[in-house]
Amino acid sequence: MDHLIPWLTLKGVPGVGNLLFKRLVDRFTSPARILATSPGELVAVDGVTDRLARTIGARQPDDDVFRKLDRLAQTPFEIVVLTGTDYPHLLREIPDPPPILYVYGRLTHSAPHIAVVGSRHPTAYGKATAHRLGADLATMGIVVVSGMALGIDTAAHEGSLHAGGPTTAVLGSGLDWIYPPENQRLFHRIAEAGAVVSEFDLDAEPDRYHFPMRNRVISGMSLGTVVVEATRRSGSLITARLAADQNREVFAVPGSVQSFKSAGTHQLIREGACLVTDARDIIAELTLPLCPGDRTEAGSKTNPVALPQDLAPDEAMVLAALEPYAQHIDDLVRILDMDPGSVSALLLKLELLGLVRQESGARFSRK
Repeated sequence: MDHLIPWLTLKGVPGVGNLLFKRLVDRFTSPARILATSPGELVAVDGVTDRLARTIGARQPDDDVFRKLDRLAQTPFEIVVLTGTDYPHLLREIPDPPPILYVYGRLTHSAPHIAVVGSRHPTAYGKATAHRLGADLATMGIVVVSGMALGIDTAAHEGSLHAGGPTTAVLGSGLDWIYPPENQRLFHRIAEAGAVVSEFDLDAEPDRYHFPMRNRVISGMSLGTVVVEATRRSGSLITARLAADQNREVFAVPGSVQSFKSAGTHQLIREGACLVTDARDIIAELTLPLCPGDRTEAGSKTNPVALPQDLAPDEAMVLAALEPYAQHIDDLVRILDMDPGSVSALLLKLELLGLVRQESGARFSRK
């Protein structure tokens, strides 16, 4: 681990942030050379003052550096550095990439990456859509990147894992501080199939200011970012804008015009984000080749209303009329042109079969 000592030493210099760290590495190729460079040469780099140049020149590895390395040696985690072959190549292209990444699992470099993000408190529609997108992208050979937050992030990771694909989670805390704690099992499942990464020290808490920093890594690792469901003030919109600033594609899934939880995604669409209804829209927009293992026919759309084959005709008709958003039974009666008693009985049968969810106020949705 000796090669990491200059990286951690330079990273610990007050005043050397991610942007300046990258400028220094671009100029002098490695932290070891930077620490050995004279202050007179360092000031030639934009952002390096005389005082900072002297501080860098006098910097020596301290106890904190060795403490971090000792702790790292006791974990299954590793560090990848900005100039290393294991560092995500797309992330290296952004203006302020993390100089080091703590990694649990194994990063995938041979496949395209797409970020899927959204609300921590999604509707059933949003959660189901994120799961389906995660699964379909994984089936097409895409690595799904997200933030392991509750809600949309979790659904996207789980969809990818369900389809047997690798997925990457980017945390706003250190790897020793699994956040949210409800996702402890998911944390390890992701690492088994893909990777969990963080730019923060292993014991870093999930402070509020960490999450905007985390978001730029999510978008920076990815060719494009898909926002599934978001309010107007959602942190997911920050990720989308960071993606646009990084010259990456932004996608948004439309929702109900009556749902405030889709107001943010509709705003993105108005601002020029690519409207997405399924994973193939993303593949087509980015002109990515499909994985040979893709299970859907080329040029077709996946059918979100695939019906079980053993349903009676009237049951299938009711199920097909339902949407992911809850509908009042009176609306279903009008759409189906059936008497209320028959519709109610059929809905009960479908609910017992686990195909329909009843919500408050005699409202029903596909499960």
